[in-house]
Amino acid sequence: MLSTRSLSSTLDRMITLNRALDQAFSTGWTGEPRAWVPAVDIVEKKDAYVIYAELPGVDATQANVSFEQNVLTIRGERPSPIGATGDGGDAELRVYAAERVTGPFERSVRLPKFVDGERISAEFTNGVLTVTVPKAQAAQPRKIEIKAGAISNN
Repeated sequence: MLSTRSLSSTLDRMITLNRALDQAFSTGWTGEPRAWVPAVDIVEKKDAYVIYAELPGVDATQANVSFEQNVLTIRGERPSPIGATGDGGDAELRVYAAERVTGPFERSVRLPKFVDGERISAEFTNGVLTVTVPKAQAAQPRKIEIKAGAISNN
């Protein structure tokens, strides 16, 4: 049985690897960003892992959460407000700055084996997606009762 400390260090290594892969695939050869990769916080609680993903400018209907083979994936698209003139006509649009990355995004997190994929829940509030992944009963710590034995006189 894995201890809480070994599960925690395993999760730390997985988060570090996920971050490195996300950074490697989110920049081109010049170091310029190619795609938007949402920032995430991953917290381990006694009975669950909680993933907080920042999705500013994304509507809840434009985000998708899936879980397969212990990999939680958040996908979606952040639309660009540039290009919409708002008047419905062909008015010329002059852009002075366009620094925000828009378009499709994807972020995957590999979780430890002992999670309950059937009870995953997600909530979207104020641009933050909160995904709760309950731990399986086998991974949760439990107290073992010690019974007093009879004293032998041998």
